[in-house]
Amino acid sequence: MNVPLSYLEPQPLWKHFYRLTQIPRPSGHEEHIRSFMSGFGTSLGLHTSVDDAGNVLIRKPATPGMEHCKGVILQAHLDMVPEKESDSPHDFRHDPLTPFVDGEWVRARGTTLGADNGIGVAAIMSILESSSLPHGPLEALLTSNEENGMSGAFGLRSDLLQGDILLNLDSEDEGELFTGCAGGLEGTVTFTCGQQKPPADYRGYDIRIRGLKGGHSGMDIHLGRGNANKIMNRLLFEAYLRHGILLGSLDGGGLRNAIARESTARIAIPSRSERDVLATLERHAGIIRKELSTTDPGMEIEAEPAPLPDSIMDDGSLQKLLRITAAFPDGVMRMSHEMPGLVETSNNLASMRAEGGRATIACLLRSSVDSARDDLQRMIESIAGLAGAEAVFDGAYPGWKPDPESEVLQLMQHVYEHTFGHSPQVRAVHAGLECGIIGAACPGLDMISFGPTIRSPHSPDERVQIASVSRFMDLLTATLAEVPAHHTSEKHA
Repeated sequence: MNVPLSYLEPQPLWKHFYRLTQIPRPSGHEEHIRSFMSGFGTSLGLHTSVDDAGNVLIRKPATPGMEHCKGVILQAHLDMVPEKESDSPHDFRHDPLTPFVDGEWVRARGTTLGADNGIGVAAIMSILESSSLPHGPLEALLTSNEENGMSGAFGLRSDLLQGDILLNLDSEDEGELFTGCAGGLEGTVTFTCGQQKPPADYRGYDIRIRGLKGGHSGMDIHLGRGNANKIMNRLLFEAYLRHGILLGSLDGGGLRNAIARESTARIAIPSRSERDVLATLERHAGIIRKELSTTDPGMEIEAEPAPLPDSIMDDGSLQKLLRITAAFPDGVMRMSHEMPGLVETSNNLASMRAEGGRATIACLLRSSVDSARDDLQRMIESIAGLAGAEAVFDGAYPGWKPDPESEVLQLMQHVYEHTFGHSPQVRAVHAGLECGIIGAACPGLDMISFGPTIRSPHSPDERVQIASVSRFMDLLTATLAEVPAHHTSEKHA
């Protein structure tokens, strides 16, 4: 359906969202979007600054009559996850995205859409630009590098913000208000691999896995989708045990917060056993296809002739890699008892690299319970230690504990019921929202997170539901109009 995004409602938001899709902004390369947003704030005559962490802050005075209302911080992140189909030539650092309307959804051709969190940024832009929407004092906090370590939120100065209420616009289920999130920790396991020349009587093959759905390693981890790294290890382990195949290189997965969709391995097969090896691979590929026929019907597993690797892992190194990966935790570890249906603890085996004498496994641990996260860390450390590998953990970020007495929660429940005629759901989320980090840096903020309906973020199937965007914007503007005044006992910065 060839409908320009600017024709969708609300038009100001979609106009700005389209502009954002034309500006490259993968995590870690946000110079263009940062410059654009800084120029946008300045062009409106608003106080605009960029801090040392790359965050953009724009302040807008209250509309007449609302000067004494509590200050509101509208918060979203500038970057997007750069995931694409294997055959896409897209260069996220230089090429614009190609968004299009697909029925009731907007998606992009062959890549992630960047609705996470471009819709939130576009909503903020439309509010900053508006001369008719009522609101109290506003601050727009646009953080950097959220998808790859949340370094912008971590670098936030405690004295930067003046507001009392923070509205995080980075959730993905319209009709739900989020009041808590999981904390996280990055883990990396590495070891040195012995290398040797492949025997002359071996032939080279490439094994490729692609077509998995992948998705967000927090929001989608409970869906049981296939992980390309785990699948590849099953195939290699079976072929190794039965036929003694050798491994030249391995490259699987990508970002820590995305479930691995693709993996490629360059192997060496004994020439005398070539037909048997391929039959074993196909047989077990069929077993895995059957297991994942519901969650990943588009999965493809192929084995094709390739040049013989220049070098291969020695037998001890290959066994170490296969056994570590087989034992490595992946997926849901425990569900929450306090909030039915919510994942408490999980691990995402995000990426695997093995080449040139070194193997690296990267993962992301999440939990809303610190002790459970620590136990999961110890599990991974133990697996690595038993195998003689090194495990390093860093990039920890705190969770956000729900506050049932939150004033902004009560306000938004009332506004939602009045606007839409029914109650919203109140939930916590098994993902890393910046609220936990910002709340730790700026104690006392009353926070809530909400957004439109986005499906399959962090994958090329990412899409945002058009009707939900309109409802999301209605809720946001109605909330801003109803923000209460300061109590006389409160001190306003």
